Amino acid sequence: MFEELLEKTALELDSKGIPYMVIGGQAVLLYGEPRLTRDIDITLGVGVEQAEEIIAMARDIGLEPLPSDVIGLIMEAMVLPTIDEPSGIRVDFIFSQSSYERAAIGRVRRVRIGKTEVCFTSLEDLIIHKVVAGRPRDIEDLKAVIAKNPEYDRDYISKWLEEFDSALDTEFRKAFDALDG
Repeated sequence: MFEELLEKTALELDSKGIPYMVIGGQAVLLYGEPRLTRDIDITLGVGVEQAEEIIAMARDIGLEPLPSDVIGLIMEAMVLPTIDEPSGIRVDFIFSQSSYERAAIGRVRRVRIGKTEVCFTSLEDLIIHKVVAGRPRDIEDLKAVIAKNPEYDRDYISKWLEEFDSALDTEFRKAFDALDG
């Protein structure tokens, strides 16, 4: 069912010219070890000003928005949570406009699912997302992804993590170095 949803969603986003990338657990399945995931997370290359268009698109492919105040949640959290009611699979559309997200969407890896190419986050951007999220599950995912894919662009990852550290007063680069060592 996940594959059908990914294919259907990718076709719709492509037909509307909306740049995107699949992140989260679905991307971990691509680069890491098999694991249980109950949702699909998709970062969109559009901002909240296109919320109405994204809501309509989601409904067109059979996804129902979860909150009663959809626009309010989008404006507050920059995410549109939806559900495919027949399967119970949740699909979250994450709005963005940051320079990092634009760069990441420009580096997607196209993967054939069924008859469609689906845009997944690059290996390096998955690593960045997981370092920034930093939850125990993310750290376990990171370890598996790095072990399975030892050749990646460390300079690209370091550049973005250093920018985040500088802007947010965090230590993401240090966390990455501890895992990468």
